[in-house]
Amino acid sequence: MNTPTIDTADWLDAALAAAGQEHRAAYVADDGFTARVIGRLPAAPTLPAWRRPVIVLLWLLAGAGAVVSMPGAFDDAFRSGVALLVGRPLGLADLALLLVLCGAAAWTSLVYAARAN
Repeated sequence: MNTPTIDTADWLDAALAAAGQEHRAAYVADDGFTARVIGRLPAAPTLPAWRRPVIVLLWLLAGAGAVVSMPGAFDDAFRSGVALLVGRPLGLADLALLLVLCGAAAWTSLVYAARAN
């Protein structure tokens, strides 16, 4: 069953172009008001230079503290990671570690994204 196709792009494009011409002609001059307002806005805040090294240091200290406080857990996690690569089924501890690593990656990317804006 053939359904007829209606070419709506042509009349819609023409209507939008006509509306744009109409509004372009109705421009209201502001005598430099917009430029003055933009010129008086405060500068965008910049992040201090010490912030990135402090965040890296805090992550390193957190990682070192975790390794020192739970050495057996990290050995088990490493062995689980190796076993995962060779095909051992995942256990509950493996899934928990994966969840923690994904959470750390998500928070790190959130901090980076917040810094970029």
